[in-house]
Amino acid sequence: MTSWKIGDVTVTRVDECEMVVPPHVLLPEATPEALARSASWLEPHFVTAEGRITLSIHAFVVEAAGKRIVVDTCVGDLKSRPMFPDWDMKQGTFLQDLAEAGFPRESIDTVLCTHLHVDHVGWNTFKQGDRWVPTFPNARYLVAKPEWEYWRNEDDPFGSQVLEDSVKPIFDAGLVDLVDCDHKLCDGVRLEPTPGHTPGHVSVLISSDGVDAVITGDLLHHPVQCAHPDWKDSFDVDDELAHRSRTAFLKRHAEAGSLVLGTHFPAPTAGRLRPDGAAYRFEV
Repeated sequence: MTSWKIGDVTVTRVDECEMVVPPHVLLPEATPEALARSASWLEPHFVTAEGRITLSIHAFVVEAAGKRIVVDTCVGDLKSRPMFPDWDMKQGTFLQDLAEAGFPRESIDTVLCTHLHVDHVGWNTFKQGDRWVPTFPNARYLVAKPEWEYWRNEDDPFGSQVLEDSVKPIFDAGLVDLVDCDHKLCDGVRLEPTPGHTPGHVSVLISSDGVDAVITGDLLHHPVQCAHPDWKDSFDVDDELAHRSRTAFLKRHAEAGSLVLGTHFPAPTAGRLRPDGAAYRFEV
């Protein structure tokens, strides 16, 4: 567990798991030679000595204006995920860790899914008997309208069970609010439209006492994309739109000096964007 202060807002990272994978699985153009050109700032946190990339699965809890907001709910437990053997029917300590960080599930006011991919909705629900029920019973679950409109009519590449066990039960419980992509959650916290990874993908902008921070979602899976926003991401729905969103996001938040909190960046997770040639580096 790590926390950051952004003015009067506190953001806490609660980890679920970490992965070390060959870079081409996520970014086909991320050859060892290409990664080596950015090694001076990618190592040791984000690239291993063997040239593999490190990714983290974690949630952020944002405390702002008296609200407790969970941003993305990771993979979840006891869920059938045959496409991802490490996640298939896994069991972990996420809810216990969340409570030990000071956030029992009943205390959460809002859950925000930056998008509806498998590793961002898993703890929306948990198994109770033979049913999937909302994990955060006192929260409103926020989903961008374009995101739901797309996935409700589209075959999920990660398997139909993702919507069945992690999304539809929160709709059935009447806990979902479909919101605009620039929705204000509370004073100091609003959504920032960053489409392309998925049609309704959003990032989360935090502004307090003249200080800015932003939670990326999957606009950026890995810091090397700061240097190569044009590289295709294997899981983007719209490559060109994702490229435009990344490029605009990097320019905007480099100029603003925002603290960038990577949804899949392993510790130290947070850093700032610095100009580096035609693009940027992620400086921790």
